[in-house]
Amino acid sequence: MSASTQNQGVQTPASAAAGGVKKQVPGRRWRIGGLLGVGVLINYFDRLSLSVAAPQIQAEFHLSPEQIGFFLSAFFWTYALLQVPAGMLLDRYGPTRIGRWGALAWGIASSLTALAGGWGGIFVARMLLGIAEAPGFMVSSKATGYWFPRGERALATAIFDAAAKFSNVIGVPLVAFVVVTYGWRFGFGICAVLSFAYFIAFLLIYRDPSQDAKLSEAERRYIVDGGAAPEGAPAGGSGDMLGYLLRQPKVWGLMLGFAAYGYSFYLFLTWLPGYLVQAMHMSILKSAGFAAIPWMVATVADLIVGGWLIDHLIAKGHEESKVRKTVLVCGMVLGLAVFGATQTTDPVWAIVWISIALGGLAAAAPVSWSLPSLIAPRGGVGTVGGLMNFGNNLMGAAAPIATGFIVGATGSFVNAFLLAGGILVIGIVAFVFLLGRIEPIADPR
Repeated sequence: MSASTQNQGVQTPASAAAGGVKKQVPGRRWRIGGLLGVGVLINYFDRLSLSVAAPQIQAEFHLSPEQIGFFLSAFFWTYALLQVPAGMLLDRYGPTRIGRWGALAWGIASSLTALAGGWGGIFVARMLLGIAEAPGFMVSSKATGYWFPRGERALATAIFDAAAKFSNVIGVPLVAFVVVTYGWRFGFGICAVLSFAYFIAFLLIYRDPSQDAKLSEAERRYIVDGGAAPEGAPAGGSGDMLGYLLRQPKVWGLMLGFAAYGYSFYLFLTWLPGYLVQAMHMSILKSAGFAAIPWMVATVADLIVGGWLIDHLIAKGHEESKVRKTVLVCGMVLGLAVFGATQTTDPVWAIVWISIALGGLAAAAPVSWSLPSLIAPRGGVGTVGGLMNFGNNLMGAAAPIATGFIVGATGSFVNAFLLAGGILVIGIVAFVFLLGRIEPIADPR
């Protein structure tokens, strides 16, 4: 059977759903999708708290911009290095077990950050947080593949991916208020409390579909017949799967393209508040308000374009691979609006250009996160996700450091933004020429 025929087959339930069948199917899967979105939201509260508290910590410990760059990247060192091992463990043990242990570890690491005795202690605690959160996004990606048919995969993925952007809309002002009012330790303390609360919720609610007693048979059939990813570990073992995947051009296209996305995303995630404070001469609270604007644009673009629009076009009969690929590449191209921010000293125009860039990247992101469950062979979703997120978070480690050195050497963010745009061009080329059609990689023989 050809790939195009397979795609037509798995779209049939979604198409039927659009005609009215969907209304008769219970919505347990969307409750699970909401739970995963809340997890990513809290996950990113943990990450962004340091970028908000950085100016206060910098003043307290007399740190240079270069030191702040290393400080902001500490999380990504361990997070990036553990992506592939975490993905292999996820393929072996599944989202339920790995998700529980990961959520518990988030809370512990956030507590250690709040209790650290100095900036060295915070540095180590952030590295521990990277270990704890390593499987987090991949758990959501793999669980979404289990719980959603292909015709709903874009919106389901956008729910948890948009949470990463929306965390900056509500998290930055919340953490900024706590930091300014009570000090940076209380900012990390709030994140610890939220992390433990999510651990309890995940423990009580999440099960894989085959183990969920609250999932009706009608919804189970709807999910499976719609092309959900099959549960279970890879037949040949995780090590064999890793070697096989590293020989696939599609996987390299996904890795390189998503790495380019990650550089710009993490540049803004870690340095946007500092950019507004240093380059635009704003207070911490004012910068938090301005920083929320592009992240709100990103949240809307993520849900509407990267989620709803893709599912809607596929349900209307448009070819699945072309729809996803078009949104992916066009979103990355819009990310080049970061170049516009280099041409202005007006904070309003700077926010406009950054909003366009982040909006485009946000529309592309859920497509990328849906790809592991769409292209991976059986049992390989976690490993593909780990490889993809490894490249992404290597850039998460590099972007804060490179930006810190560039700002320290030039006293300006212009060259930092130019570098981000150049890396995006490389990612666009990888998505266009290496990724190819969005269709499953053949199972290893």
